[in-house]
Formats: sequence, structure tokens, C-alpha cells
Amino acid sequence: MSLKLRESWHVTDKYREKRRGRRMNSRVPVRLEWDDGTGKRVSVEAHTRIVNPYGCMVVLQQSLNLEHRLALTNLATHSSNAAIIVWKGNSRPDGWEYGVELIAPEMEFWGLEL
Repeated sequence: MSLKLRESWHVTDKYREKRRGRRMNSRVPVRLEWDDGTGKRVSVEAHTRIVNPYGCMVVLQQSLNLEHRLALTNLATHSSNAAIIVWKGNSRPDGWEYGVELIAPEMEFWGLEL
């Protein structure tokens, strides 16, 4: 039993090492924009659940694929940044959870002290 506990601890540490920056639960209004399969521009407003200097977690009704590129605008600061979907969680009643990584982020993007 202690071996399993030790293995679980190792896996948790491994993932913790991959995470960059401190995470903060924060509801920030955002707009996400991308081109759909037909070339039509899609624009959706949402809010973050978690932010860090390098990205965020958002919930969207739309189903997007990993590595989907988009533009993310922080509606509180009016800052925009190119971004990419790096994680897709399970479908929830309010939509899909996505991990979004900012490409070349500015440290002041969220307007929060992280």
C-alpha cells in the first residue's frame, strides 16, 4: 500500500514540475476568437476560472481540438494575445473546460499580481 502512495506522490510531483507560474482562481471576462472549418470568424465571450502568467482555464460551449489556435482578449484590460488550446477537460453542464496557453505573454496580461 505504501508503494502505491509513493507512486501517486511521484506522479503528482511530476505534473507539478511542468506547471509554470502560480495559479489563481479568478473570474476574468474574456473574448476568444478563431476561424472555424469554413474560414468564418467565431467570437465567443466567456470567463476564466483559473489564471496564471502563461494562460488560463476557460469554459466554452463549443468543442475545440487540442492545439487549436485562437486570439484571447482580456475584456477587463483590453489586452489581446495569441493563444493555443493545450488541455481539454470533460464536458460539464456549462460547457467544456479548456486549458489555454498564451503565446509570448506579457506578465501584466491579466492585470493581477501573480
